[in-house]
Amino acid sequence: MTAEQAVQPPSSDIDEAPPGIFSRQHAAATLTFATVMFLTGFAALAVVPTLPTAAEDLDGVALFPLVAGCFVAASLLGGVLGGHWADRSGARRPLALGMILSVVTLLVSASSVSVWQLVVGRFVDGLAAGMVAVSVTTAIGQSYPEYLRPRMLAMMSASWIIPSLVGPPIAGVVAEAWSWRVVFYGLAALTALPALALVAVLRRAPAKDGARADDRPSAEERASRPPLLVAAMLSLGAALGQYGVSGWDVRHLLFVAAGVALLVVFAPRLLPAGTWRSARGLPTAVLLRGLTSGTYFTVEALVPLMLITERRVAAVTVGVAFTASAVLWAGASWVQGKLLQDVARHRLVTVGALIMAVSVAFAVAGSFSGVSPLLAMAAMPLAAIGMGMLDPCVTVLSLSHSSPDRLGHTTGAMQTNMNLGQVVVLAFATAVLNAGLAAGASRLGGYAIAFSLLLVPTLLVAVLAVRARKD
Repeated sequence: MTAEQAVQPPSSDIDEAPPGIFSRQHAAATLTFATVMFLTGFAALAVVPTLPTAAEDLDGVALFPLVAGCFVAASLLGGVLGGHWADRSGARRPLALGMILSVVTLLVSASSVSVWQLVVGRFVDGLAAGMVAVSVTTAIGQSYPEYLRPRMLAMMSASWIIPSLVGPPIAGVVAEAWSWRVVFYGLAALTALPALALVAVLRRAPAKDGARADDRPSAEERASRPPLLVAAMLSLGAALGQYGVSGWDVRHLLFVAAGVALLVVFAPRLLPAGTWRSARGLPTAVLLRGLTSGTYFTVEALVPLMLITERRVAAVTVGVAFTASAVLWAGASWVQGKLLQDVARHRLVTVGALIMAVSVAFAVAGSFSGVSPLLAMAAMPLAAIGMGMLDPCVTVLSLSHSSPDRLGHTTGAMQTNMNLGQVVVLAFATAVLNAGLAAGASRLGGYAIAFSLLLVPTLLVAVLAVRARKD
């Protein structure tokens, strides 16, 4: 079956339209998943702007890189845990536990008496987020036929539109009028609401969300799965790396070295064989997820930093770029799932990667003092268009290469490499930026060099996408 055929609805009955995501058999799950993603997105987007205020209030500004980075590091472990649990007993249990942990961690963060308690709260939040993200994707793969998966993934992206519009402003107003703690407590109350509905809907599904009992993985497959200790070591390596790049003395460099060593040793054991050499099929799809995610979130992190600190662009103006990025990501995702559903998924990945390459070029050009900073700001929404186009396609390609009893394992691998991409690409770009500054380059020149290097992963994705197609 070709990639084009894989996303087509069944045509056995010409007179009767195939069921959609809001048909009687799928409506409850669709609405529940959308609600979960809506509130998850609201919590994620509202919390981030309050973290600097919280760290300052707790006298922990020096540890802010760890506060921000431990979330991604914990997501590595959460993704592996949720994926393998979903394979064993279906997606509903790790998904429900992830939602419960999200509530608990918001309460832990809200009641922080030290910055280290806030770090713990963010770490557990990352653990929960990794479980939820993998479990939702696995549940979609287990609950919907293949031709509906692109539409559901597009809806998951669309569920972030309103949170991206209202989350950060509301959080800012609440934190300024009352306290950053009120933001966390309020989000805990909101996040608790969909948990009961989620459990109620998924309890009506079979234990394996539609899979047969004889579809359980064999003893050989279970033995081949990496232990959670490996995922924990990988998560630790990512956290050490995030902490290490916050400074450039000998002590921080030792943390960087330790983090890199753990990543090199343990990362291959959590990814499909051949991922780093782009073996055809699933390994390439997983590689594409890491390269694209790392590039996009590096643009999202460094472009605003440059605009605010070097080009003196107002924070409100930069906030508009964040909002536009979220809306355009969802719009591009809807286009690929609805209007371009007949196009081969790997071709859309190539198109999305080329759009991201153009956005990186905009960021480079906007780094020069004689060029309008708005050009660099345009890189953010343009990169979001590329990601909205290619990210659901990479997910669909990954699921198409996986057997029904390995969907959780596959989504766990995608989540792992997505987080690895964020950690590695951002850390590498930051290291290049600081190395340029140490060598005497201007700050804007350092940003231009760092952004230029992002062309490498985007062009690699455009070239390698064909190796992820389903023949």
